[in-house]
Amino acid sequence: MGRWTDRLAELGIPLPDVVAPVADYVPAVRSGSLVFTAGQVPVVKGEVAATGKVGGEISGDDAKQCARICALNALAAVDALVGLDSIVRVVKVVGFVASAEGFTGQPAVVNGASEVLGEIFGEAGKHARSAVGVAELPLGVPVEVEIVVEVE
Repeated sequence: MGRWTDRLAELGIPLPDVVAPVADYVPAVRSGSLVFTAGQVPVVKGEVAATGKVGGEISGDDAKQCARICALNALAAVDALVGLDSIVRVVKVVGFVASAEGFTGQPAVVNGASEVLGEIFGEAGKHARSAVGVAELPLGVPVEVEIVVEVE
């Protein structure tokens, strides 16, 4: 095992299975030294963890947990493609938040993804980020996250 898989074990964070695509795309693609993931939704063991809009049916705290799940699903996609231990650093995180009218807490929601990446990768987990409010997301989920990582 290498440093990142060891770190996950140390934190007691299991890496989930790769979420099967729901349309015509692949979970992750490598181009040069970068791996780009498809948008990952909060699916746990093949089931959608939550549906609804944040600030409406879903609380900001629950949505933040969904963003964490999304980030771990993205890492699973990276791991399946190139191996988690090949990651040099997290470059970018993009989070989409299905927002009820008037909800403006998208950055706090996407912190769920950023914080778990920081727990795992430390300084190498610091990244550029966008947190965007949207009207709807696939499958009615409250959050979708994609990541870009640099690999060896």
